[in-house]
Amino acid sequence: MKRFVLWNIASAVVLGWSSLVCAEQAMPDPKQMIQEKESPFASVEETVAAIKKNIEASEGWVINGIKPMDKKIKELGGPEILPVTLIDACNPHHAGAILKSDADRYASVMMPCTISVYQKANGKVYVGYVNARMIGQMFGGEMAKIMGGAVADDQDKFLTLRK
Repeated sequence: MKRFVLWNIASAVVLGWSSLVCAEQAMPDPKQMIQEKESPFASVEETVAAIKKNIEASEGWVINGIKPMDKKIKELGGPEILPVTLIDACNPHHAGAILKSDADRYASVMMPCTISVYQKANGKVYVGYVNARMIGQMFGGEMAKIMGGAVADDQDKFLTLRK
């Protein structure tokens, strides 16, 4: 009887460990979830203006706000940092389609769609954003259709930056 119990415990430990290892392997790379690309523009302000123009030209999208985080951090007593500006964009039709369902309402934590424009110590300007396609794939259902489809397609347009 003791052997049987020990065997079952050992099997459970091995099976539990192997499913933990498999679960870890299935996890997406966090570096794929948040994307970064270099801006063709020399300043944060120019990059923000170009993205703002692209969002305003996209059907159904509005800008909820543009927030210069570096200035706010300094104003609140934090350290002086290089420029970082957040652009909050929203499409009420896409957001409404996701938020109408109690099952998907938790996704509100990712709304509005935020695009970050920042300067690094090398003097170059970068754009950071959530990979909407991957988010859609991860959540499935209505989120996959909206985030992985229309939102990702529109995001591609917002972030096509040309001088």
